[in-house]
Amino acid sequence: MKYSDYEIAFSAARLNRYLVACKGNQSKALSLYRHNVKLCQKFYGILNVFEVVLRNAINIHYQAHFGDQDWIRHQCVDGGMLERAPHRSDIDRMVAMLERQGKYSNDRLVSSVTFGFWTYLFNRIPFRCGGMNLLQIFPNKTPGLGQRSIFNELQEIKTFRNRIAHHEAICFNSNGDIDLNYAQEKLDLIKKYVCFLGYNPIELFWGTGIRPYSLIEKINSL
Repeated sequence: MKYSDYEIAFSAARLNRYLVACKGNQSKALSLYRHNVKLCQKFYGILNVFEVVLRNAINIHYQAHFGDQDWIRHQCVDGGMLERAPHRSDIDRMVAMLERQGKYSNDRLVSSVTFGFWTYLFNRIPFRCGGMNLLQIFPNKTPGLGQRSIFNELQEIKTFRNRIAHHEAICFNSNGDIDLNYAQEKLDLIKKYVCFLGYNPIELFWGTGIRPYSLIEKINSL
């Protein structure tokens, strides 16, 4: 395919920032575009693993705290921890749908709610309503790191995840230059929270084929 064909397929506007960053070199622009797609795929895998580990830790914690294996559903009531949660109506709909399908269980509900729900639980109101003890899921967290800082950093990870989910470029800085500092910072942040949860990132991600370092090197060499 010619570059003009890719412009039709992907849109000229979408490719233009890659072309500008590569100083008009069409071949390099297409290579950068493809590398960015692959890098997003790698990060999506990393984020998927992190989300599963985080939500399972939270679920186990609150099952013990509330003495309730089905705490999410039962806290979505007036007076419950999730009474004011913006996700309450979504959870109610998910519960109703799973019940109609005859598939409802806590495990299915845990895997069905969004990453935004899990990060929301570190916000001030649900954190307080949940007993102010959720940080216990991070046995290796930095001493003195509190609820607000953890919530803000998890929001950074959520924003990064949403950028990838919406197929946005993660290989540029604010000036439009090729720059992987943002992606590297978010990778380091994810690894930090994996360590906080008590896992070794190398071991946790082992065998998944989602290490992004070779792609980062390829992009840096363009």
